[in-house]
This record gives sequence, structure tokens and C-alpha cells, in this order.
Amino acid sequence: MNVRDEVNKVGGFKNLPFLAKQVVEGFISGMHKSPFHGFSAEFAEHKLYNQGESTRHIDWKLYAKTDKLYTKRYDDETNLRCHIIIDNSSSMHYPELKEFTIDHLNKISFSALASASLMHMLKKQRDAVGLSIYSNTYDFYAQEKGSERHHDMLLGQLSKIVLSKPKQVSTNTYKYLHLIAEKIHRRSLIVLFTDLFQPEIDQDKLFEAIRHLKHNKHEVVLFHVIDKNKEINFDFNNTPKRYTDVETGEQIDLYADTIKDNYKTEIERVISEFKIKCGQNRVKYVLADINADFNLILSTYLIERQKMI
Repeated sequence: MNVRDEVNKVGGFKNLPFLAKQVVEGFISGMHKSPFHGFSAEFAEHKLYNQGESTRHIDWKLYAKTDKLYTKRYDDETNLRCHIIIDNSSSMHYPELKEFTIDHLNKISFSALASASLMHMLKKQRDAVGLSIYSNTYDFYAQEKGSERHHDMLLGQLSKIVLSKPKQVSTNTYKYLHLIAEKIHRRSLIVLFTDLFQPEIDQDKLFEAIRHLKHNKHEVVLFHVIDKNKEINFDFNNTPKRYTDVETGEQIDLYADTIKDNYKTEIERVISEFKIKCGQNRVKYVLADINADFNLILSTYLIERQKMI
């Protein structure tokens, strides 16, 4: 099931809550039609209707989509606390776009829509969600809550960062992950969206900060947000180009083909080592390609959520 097919008709990134709802509903519908229907039904707060039960809580909209009877589950307790962290540095706004559609996203808009979709899922489960946004400053923080007003406020912040265009704003991931870790006291699922680009990369410092996020028995999922075509495959035509580091302003002139193979080999090596180190530190690492759909994001969240409740 390609979630994008469900939301192409929206035609723009103008209504983040509506897009997020469509992404999630498309995902649920696809899961219900798959061999994993029981798993997704549990996530969606539905269970298969058993003959003889009251028909009061049958979800007729879901029946129209799946031709199967499901009843809604109700749980007044908050089952999970989730804190979403988003890197809002200049490199996350690559590629620079004038408008956003579901098939035309940069890294920050992909991260915002993925976060809004996760929030929609959390809302359906009556779970509490918090949000941190950082770059070279701590741009925004909200602790975990489950109210409608809180949810709307977070969606407003997500929309705001998509439309912002920070120029030469670098990342201080180590510093702000430590600060965020100090603010999250109750056991939570922590979801981090970042491209891992910053002027100086020190994996030891990075994993010290990530280990700090895991204190108090938190679970951490790191979504490595990347434009795979450009930032891994280096898929540029072989004409002379000037490449500019959007965070430092440094520039280099070259033909893509002169470095393409070596670049790809090196970045794949770095990613492989990083993934191994995440595993050693019990951090869930997911390569999130902005050219793919959101199924990987949502199914990963679903699996990690099940581990915590």
C-alpha cells in the first residue's frame, strides 16, 4: 500500500493536520488488508467484531474501506509518553523548495509531516506527546501532554518550521540532546529526526548524548533523514557545479563524476558504522529517505510502541 496514493489529491502542504490524518488512515487501511491486520487493528484501537457482540461500537467507516467489521476499543488511560525531537538546521531544509506537496518534500517538511502523522497516531491512542526543536539554539520545547489544545499547538510549530528558511544555521546536536534529555523525566519513547550533518562530527560525543537520552529507561528511535538520490548516490549530472555547504557557506567547484564513486563508498561506510554503533547502544536506527513513503516511519513507531506497553 503506497500511502502517497491516498494523499496526492490534497495538492499541497497547506493543511498539515489533514495531510497527517490521511497518511495515517491510508497506512491503517493498508495494514488491515495485509497479513498483519491483527497487529494494525490493535494499534488503531480496533478489534475484530465477534458475532453476538453489541453493534454499538462498530466502525462503519472502516467497514466501508475494508469490508470487515471492527469495533472500537476505548481506554481512558495514557499508555505511552512520546517526545519528538527535530533538527531544524539549514541542512534539513535541503533541497530548497518554493512549495510542498506530498511527492515533493525536503528533509524538514518530510520530518514535520512524519511527526504530525505520529502525533495523530498518539492522539488516537490517548498518548501524551512532547516536542523539541533545535539547531544552533534550543528553538522550541513542550513537555508531553495529551490535550487537544496541546496537540494543535504542536502542529502549529511543525508548520512554522517548514516555512522557515534558516540561512547558514549550523547544528549543535550534542549540546541540545543533553539539554533535552535532562527535561524528560518519566519513561518515554524518544523519536529523533536529523540528517546528522554538522560542521564537526564526533561520533563519541554524539553517542554520549544519545546514551543520555536513554537514561531513565527511555527508548530511542533515530530517523536518519536523507535525500538518498543526492546525499548518498550523489546523483548529479556531470557538468561543472559549485557545491555550497548550507550551514558554513564553504564552497567547492567540481564535476560530479570525479568523486561520485568514492563519495558513495565513503558515506555508505560511515552510515554502516553508525548503524552498528546504534545497535551496540540499543538505539533503533532507521534510514528515512525523503523520496520514499511514510510506511517505514509509522510501522517502526508501531513496533517500538508495542515494546513499551
